[in-house]
Formats: sequence, C-alpha cells, structure tokens
Amino acid sequence: MAKVYAFVSDGMEEVECLATCDVLVRAGIEVKLVSVMEKKEVTGSHGFTVTADLRFEELSGDDADVLFLPGGMPGTANLAKHEGLAALLKKHAAAGKRLAAICAAPSVLGGLGLLKGHKATCFPGWEDKLLGAEAVKDGVVTDKMVTTGRGMGWSLDLGLELVRLLTDEETAKSLKTKIQYDR
Repeated sequence: MAKVYAFVSDGMEEVECLATCDVLVRAGIEVKLVSVMEKKEVTGSHGFTVTADLRFEELSGDDADVLFLPGGMPGTANLAKHEGLAALLKKHAAAGKRLAAICAAPSVLGGLGLLKGHKATCFPGWEDKLLGAEAVKDGVVTDKMVTTGRGMGWSLDLGLELVRLLTDEETAKSLKTKIQYDR
C-alpha cells in the first residue's frame, strides 16, 4: 500500500490539506499527518484545529512514497523554516521519490532547489519563488517526480492526480465518479 506524509503546521490552508488527503484515503492510500510544530494540534489559517498523527520528531524514517506540503499562510512559512523537513525533502528527492505541494507551498520546494528543470504551478503571485522551474498556470502539474497544484480550488484534482500516480488511471477515474466530481 502506498504511503503519504502530509506536513501540517499552524497557518496551513485546511481544505488544501484535508481534501487532498481525503481523496487519497478513499483510494486506500495510507496518509499520515505530520506536524512540524512542537505539538500535534495545529490551527489552520481559517481557525480550524487539526490533530496530526505524529510530530516530525516522531518520524522513524522516510518510508513514504510521497511527501505532501499544503499551502496557506503562515503555514508555508512554517514549513519553509523547518530544517528537519528541508533535509527530509532533499533526501526524498535525491532517492527519486515523489514530492507534492499546493498553493504557496511549491515555494518551499523552489527554495530548496527541488524544482530546477521542472514545470510547476502555484498560487498566482508566487511564481518568482519557484526557483529554477518553468511556472505554468495549469491547475495541477506533474513533471517528473514533482506534482504541484495552484490553490484550494484544485485540491480534489491534486488528490486525484496523486491517486492516479500511486495506483492507476482506472482507480482515479472510479474514485472521481464515486465522489460525484464532474470537473
């Protein structure tokens, strides 16, 4: 079974995180919410509190197939300043494993040099933070082992794209029908 770590922090965009993760779980993919704060409970940018499965310090290694970064502010800034997360993202990419980020969070990957030579999308106005990438306006973009999404309205699409990549096209199409998603 595929496994995804979704990194959460105070100020994250709740829907970007939870909608994407919900789609993954519906496809039978194991998802763990990992707090980069010193506590499991994080409060998103719209005031909703979410309890992570574990704190970053409790990770026992990099056994995930995908590392996922939801956006939001100041959530993206909290992700960007976490040194342990930066090291893990670099190690994961160096191992040829998949990364995903949405909204402002692709800037974290850009700041680490992990978007060089990739097409990527992000929330409008953040394109200059996608260092080394060709910024595109698509809602969801997969280029090599990096998948990026433009913003909250594309959260289901990001989840379905990750399902397609981690399982197969048929599973993603079937799930899209089951959740009554016509876009």
